[in-house]
Parts: sequence; C-alpha cells; structure tokens
Amino acid sequence: MQPLDQQTLSSLPASVPTPAYDRDRVRPGIVHVGVGGFHRSHQAMYVDRLLERGEALDWGICGVGVLPSDRAMKEAMQAQDCLYTLVVKHPDGTLEPRVIGSMVEYLLAPDDPEAVVERMADEGTRIVSLTVTEGGYNFSPVTGEFDATAPDVLADLQPGAAPRTTFGLVTEALVRRRERGLAPFTVVSCDNIQGNGDVARRSFTAFAALRDPELGDWMAREVPFPNSMVDRITPATTDEDREELRRRFGIDDRWPVVCEPFTQWVLEDDFSLGRPPLEEAGVQLVEDVEPYELMKLRLLNAGHQALAYFGSLAGYRLVHDAARDPLFRSLLRGYMLEEATPTLRPVPGIDLGEYRENLIERFSNPAVRDTLARLAFDGSERIPKWLLPVIRENLAAGGEVRRSAAVVASWARYAEGVDEQGRPIEVADRRREELVARARRQREDPLAFLADRELFGDLVDDERFTSRYRAALSSLHERGARATLEALAGAPQPAA
Repeated sequence: MQPLDQQTLSSLPASVPTPAYDRDRVRPGIVHVGVGGFHRSHQAMYVDRLLERGEALDWGICGVGVLPSDRAMKEAMQAQDCLYTLVVKHPDGTLEPRVIGSMVEYLLAPDDPEAVVERMADEGTRIVSLTVTEGGYNFSPVTGEFDATAPDVLADLQPGAAPRTTFGLVTEALVRRRERGLAPFTVVSCDNIQGNGDVARRSFTAFAALRDPELGDWMAREVPFPNSMVDRITPATTDEDREELRRRFGIDDRWPVVCEPFTQWVLEDDFSLGRPPLEEAGVQLVEDVEPYELMKLRLLNAGHQALAYFGSLAGYRLVHDAARDPLFRSLLRGYMLEEATPTLRPVPGIDLGEYRENLIERFSNPAVRDTLARLAFDGSERIPKWLLPVIRENLAAGGEVRRSAAVVASWARYAEGVDEQGRPIEVADRRREELVARARRQREDPLAFLADRELFGDLVDDERFTSRYRAALSSLHERGARATLEALAGAPQPAA
C-alpha cells in the first residue's frame, strides 16, 4: 500500500472519487489561515466541488499554519502534495470517501513568515480566509476589546519585526499591496463567532491602528470583512479512522478528515476582488447572515455545550451516546424551544422546528463518534459567545433561563476536574488554572465560579439567574447530573 500523493492517485480503488481536474492548472486565489479538520471538511470541500465542475481554477487554496503546533499539518500536507481524504460518515455506518485536491500549497509561518506575507500580497490572492478559533481574534469575551498587551502582538508591532501573529501577517501583506497599487483582498472569517466578519474587522483594524492610526482607518474603510455562518460536525481524526481508511479503501493517508453528511455555509456577498461562484457548490450567498448565525450558534453550538458538561459528569464520553439518552434529549429540546428560539429572528427558508429536531438526530449519529471532550474544550471562549447572550436576552425580556443556568452550573461542576464516578476530567481550557481554582472553592462559596467578571460580567449580580444557578449547582453536587436533568424535565424522582 502506497502513501497518498499525486503519483498514487491513479492506483486508488475506482470506488473512491479523486480529483478529475488537472491540479497543475489550479492557481492559489485563496490563502487560508488555520488549516484544521473543519476547513478541510468544509471550505476546501466547496472549492473542490467547483474545480470538479471545471470552474474556479484560479481559486485554489494556499493553506497557512501560524502556530508551531501546525508543523504536523505542514509535514502531512507536503508529503501528500496537499491531498487528503474526506470521509463522510452516514448514520447507517456507510462511509463515503473522496480525495480532495483544492489545496495546492501549504506554508508554515514560523518557518518563513516572508513567504506567507508575499503569498498574501501576490496579485493572484483575492481572499484571505480564517479558521483560527474563537480565541484567535484576541479580544475580551466580556468587553469585546482587542488585547493590545498580548506578547506576540507587542512583538509584531516592533519596527521591522518578522510577523508571528495572523494580525501581523495579514496587515503587512495589506501594506505591501497598498504600496504596490494593488487593491486589498477580502478577509473571510469562517469561525463560530456571532458576527465573525465584524469581529475580524475590529480585531484586525485595532492591530493596524496600533501600528499606524491612518492604516487602521484605511483598513476599516477599504477591506471587506463579510460575515458568514458555517456548519459541519467534524470530530478530530483518530488512529482508528486512519486504519479504517487503509483497511476498507486501501488509502494510506497521514491525516484524513471525517465528518457528518450535513454541511451548510451562509456567506455575506461582499468581496473586493470577486469570488468563486460558490453558490454553484451549494453555498448560500445572502445580504444578512445574522439570522442564520444566531440560529446555529444558539441552537447547535450552545446545544453542544449543554451535552458536553452534563454528559461528561454522567460518565458519557461520546456525543451520540449522550444525545440518544432521553434525559439529554429532553434537556436539548427544552433549551432549544423555550430558551434559545425566543431570542432568534425569523430565518428565511428555515423551519426552526425541523432544524431543532434535525440537530438532535445529527448529534445522535453513532458513525461520527464525536467526543464530549472536544465539545468541552475551551469553554471560557465558547460559553460567553454562544450561551451567555441567550441568558442575557431572556433575563432582559423576562424569559426562561433555568436550563441555561443549569448548563453554566454543569460547566462549573465539570471544572472541578472529577466526574461523578471519581474519575479525573482533563479540563482543557486556556484559562484552566483560574477556572479550576474557582470551581474547587464553590462548595463553600457557590458563586465563586460565576464571580469571574471577565467571563460572566454582571451575571453574578442578577438574583433571578443566580438563584437558578445555585439550585442547579447544589443539585449537581448532592444528587448528580441525571437527577438534576430529571428535575429540569419535570420527571418523577426515583424513590429514596
């Protein structure tokens, strides 16, 4: 069995679709920063669809890694001529593989920041897209302000510094294009943040203004930052995934991607130098993304948070196992119907009832084998963006918050670092030390976790919220996750 690369494509089984287009003719028009599983199951897949149609040959993708940890991706992509296998996992166990060829170059910024800047500054580059996670925009989850004191930001602001950050790389590339008389490219955020384009605009222009106030003004005025909503459940690739691909399809792929069948991309149609005909690949181009993104962030992403901590405490490790449990389904339905949906605007073309039920079925797909640990990762970045806005809007409107309060309490209980069976929980979070320290004080001080104003703002001062939060936290400590969910669902309590 030969490793996957351009030379071995012809030897793959006929049942596995491979690029029918001439990859030598594909030129980079998109530079994508943050090449992980999601980008490769989503944006790169859409571009691959266009290339298969014989279109968009000047819209290939140059992938960029900014972190030292991206070296493994660089090595995998370079060894495989940037090819990889995308495996769609259907609920009935069917696997649908396809080799994706839309990425034609990969650069690692720590090795050669100049090469990255020049690729972005090249006339052929018309879009720079991003999946840098919620934390990659360097702003406070409470104030929304750019953190100008971050060490890498300060380093990038030094005269003549080789850029370390995405901000430094993109800004330097825009400066060079401006000096060369080239129009600025469009910056497209593909991260799960409400108003991701607006967030990107604030972060990048704030950085540019620190370098030169006039530059910041120019960037805010001239560089488009369209909003987008992206959706496809894409769990981390495991060694079992690699082995299954070898065994069932004869493909030796260093880093395949597995995902669910569902995919959606809603994109604001605002580009400075044109764009690929993405609508022909299934992308929804709209004037206003907000209704779609609120729907997704507050139903799917916040729903994932509801599963992550309660499920982990109850002893579940895989998402589908928790999502198939009637108690967890009740939590999800109640939260989505009574708490999240009242905060949403009408979503053109979407039946929210069908969408909610479809989400639960997507979460329940046993073939995907997504982990609760992945959903629980970086709660300090996710909860403030996905769940707290629902809570604040409902508090302001006199709406229901008891399930949302219980989800926050489940996070606080999870952050103690041990589940109900006494097994350790690895709290994977950028703010781990502070979170764990606060969580371990909360049996004596029930509001210790919620008192972190950098995360929760003034929620700790709202008696309507704190009463529900304290009740849920007390129940989690005294009776456990299942009994707490039974109480939320109004289910009869078991006999003592």
